[in-house]
Amino acid sequence: MKIQLLLGASALTLGACAQDIRPIPYTVTPLPAVTAQQAVTNTAVVSPIRYQDPLAGYTYRGPTGPRDWRTVNEEQSEGN
Repeated sequence: MKIQLLLGASALTLGACAQDIRPIPYTVTPLPAVTAQQAVTNTAVVSPIRYQDPLAGYTYRGPTGPRDWRTVNEEQSEGN
């Protein structure tokens, strides 16, 4: 375990001390203007978002008390 930590630390140290291999007169290439291209090709139609109440249609179904389970099952069966 100690050897793995030593190897990891040495790899980080060597990576931090590594010499930059880019040529001296390094010039940055500017990126192309893609925003103008995206504005032309993006033809998606977006509808406005309206607020919808997440609790709309909720009805409280509180306990009504202990009842006979056979009677409750018969009341909720598809045949009724």
